[in-house]
Amino acid sequence: MREQKNIFANIDWILVLMYLALVLMGMANIYAAVYNDLHKNIFDISQSYGKQLIWIAGSFVLALFLLIIDAKFFSQFAYLIYIICIFMLLVVLGVGNVISGSKSWIKIGSFALQPAEFAKFAAALALAKFLSAPDFNLKRLRDKAIPVIILLVPMLLIFLQNDTGSALVFFSFALVLYRKGLPGNLLLIGVIVTILFLITLLFNTLIVTSIVGGVALILFFFIRRNRKNILSLLGLLALTIGFVFTVNYAFNNLLELHQKTRINVLLGKEIDLKGAGYNVNQSKIAIGSGGFLGKGYLNGTQTKYNFVPEQSTDFIFCTVGEEWGFAGSFIVIALFICMFIRLIIVAERQRSDFSRFYGYGVASVLFFHFLVNIGMTIGLAPVIGIPLPFFSYGGSSLLAFTFLLFIFIKQDSVRMQLV
Repeated sequence: MREQKNIFANIDWILVLMYLALVLMGMANIYAAVYNDLHKNIFDISQSYGKQLIWIAGSFVLALFLLIIDAKFFSQFAYLIYIICIFMLLVVLGVGNVISGSKSWIKIGSFALQPAEFAKFAAALALAKFLSAPDFNLKRLRDKAIPVIILLVPMLLIFLQNDTGSALVFFSFALVLYRKGLPGNLLLIGVIVTILFLITLLFNTLIVTSIVGGVALILFFFIRRNRKNILSLLGLLALTIGFVFTVNYAFNNLLELHQKTRINVLLGKEIDLKGAGYNVNQSKIAIGSGGFLGKGYLNGTQTKYNFVPEQSTDFIFCTVGEEWGFAGSFIVIALFICMFIRLIIVAERQRSDFSRFYGYGVASVLFFHFLVNIGMTIGLAPVIGIPLPFFSYGGSSLLAFTFLLFIFIKQDSVRMQLV
């Protein structure tokens, strides 16, 4: 019993209080997003806020269970948890239900579970387990390839479920690899590739090819006396032009029509206020109409009259903006940012490599969700349908984020005992 008391005494209560604050604020906004005069009872389980209360209660029980269980369980069974989640992703592909265009759900009575959400913390566990191996060496090809495979397998399975947003989350684990020693120039290359990708979508192939050729010509004058560098430049030029043509081919032939339309609307190439751009336009109207202090709780007109689709899930932040205004939005964003900073601080104080890398995985996943979700609501990111952590309606996401966070809180509480 003395050990259990010590464990609870060493819990990082700052992270726990941040978690509770976000969950309760999310619940208040979910209630506001779907509130109407016919259903005022917050315990009405026929409404999404009533169901969310059940999920919140379940997540609290789960959090307590994770704090009681032996911390070494997660490192010892990291690969097994990962395999189970991969199996569930395969099951969904076979017998899953289609909801909102994605075949990524398993129906259990009136509730639905989304295994893709749980695959994120499973991948974080497996990646931390592999990176913390005593003989791991990032200079070896094998040790570079396996982390990519760990992330690529669930990512591809989720992509096959037509859940692009959840699949893209796995790119966020680059931060974990960077903390392990991935060269910074590789991240720089990733940024350059992303910029080139966006430029390719904004302009036609001929213009982009001309820009790339011009840059290559300028570089040629600086290195023209070094034959080896010239050959490298020619190879890089060929790869870049090949990438440009690949992007255009993939965009025109592999993406669904609604996906292409969303990207074009985001980039300003199309204006579709009644179609693909409707959600974002209404969301920006709702946030802008809130002013500095908002219209008041349950007084949002955009919210009350259902102008914004998916307002309790993907677009929950526009409810904050309309009813709480700039001040409330600032508080929510500041709370998230404080959580991310705290996660990095706690991750850096770990004695165990497994706990440290897992902590960075937690921070990476939560930050990606936060950045993209809020970016969607204000038109700075494409609408790819991922929830705001602890805030959006949804049992799968809340349970998965609770798993993600409290496994780390448990690891930190016994950090002095872990090697």
